[in-house]
Amino acid sequence: MIKMKTNVYSLKGSRVGEVELPSVFEVTGRADLVRRVHDYMLTHKKQPQGRDPMAGQRTSARTYNPPTGHGVARVPRVKGSRHPRSGQAAGIASVVKGRQAHPPKSKAIPRKNVTSKERRLATSSAIAFTADKARVGLRGHDTDGVLSIPLVVSDDLEAIIKTRDLRKIFSALGLNNDLRRVSRNTRSTSGTSRLRGRTKKVPKGPLIVVGDDKGILTAVNNFEGIDCVRSKDLNILLLAPGGHPGRLTVWTSSAINSLPESLEQVSRAYLLGRSPELSIESKA
Repeated sequence: MIKMKTNVYSLKGSRVGEVELPSVFEVTGRADLVRRVHDYMLTHKKQPQGRDPMAGQRTSARTYNPPTGHGVARVPRVKGSRHPRSGQAAGIASVVKGRQAHPPKSKAIPRKNVTSKERRLATSSAIAFTADKARVGLRGHDTDGVLSIPLVVSDDLEAIIKTRDLRKIFSALGLNNDLRRVSRNTRSTSGTSRLRGRTKKVPKGPLIVVGDDKGILTAVNNFEGIDCVRSKDLNILLLAPGGHPGRLTVWTSSAINSLPESLEQVSRAYLLGRSPELSIESKA
């Protein structure tokens, strides 16, 4: 099997060598698998919630019996007289201070589990999509001027702690166009989302994958839309936000060489035709 190779660039954008890409980058992209596993992984952030079974029903409201002959709608009404609530409809849905029609049940389990083999193969597939320039462009990233896809940088990137230094590096690597896209499409929100603290909607920019954090996470925090993660913590939520694979990704040399062995094993088995049995059939 012929191994794929790609160039390694310095922080100034000059070529300083080559690196051999692991088997993960050779996996055939499975967008359907990536989307399904992504949606399942999103449910792991949800918490069970419900409503008080008696909410909206703590009332004396009763329906007339028999419910005819009063010249009013046949809905339960609060008993009594000479107080504001008397005679008002209550205890049912679609009335003032009434119950919800179909409230969420606390017994419902929102979490959906996925097998480890499916999750690893989906992650491997999402990584392979980051090396497909057409797919990266299709996802919406501006790849004009990017030195290479996949973009591999020397390990010196991991020690950058100043935002101004990182900005110069992004410019040398040709990522400015994509950063401008993120800034241009960032918008303020309104309504309920803003009241709950989600004041901005920020597009996803490049993802930086490092072997070890030596300060780079601090520098990245000041950039909107950019995420930074160690290779051992890679997951499909970062590689394919929204379930759409092909995120523009910057790798360091050590990150390429320190990808989890479990991903390598699944990828090699897939390439040799011994792919784990999946519950999803290929839609290609």
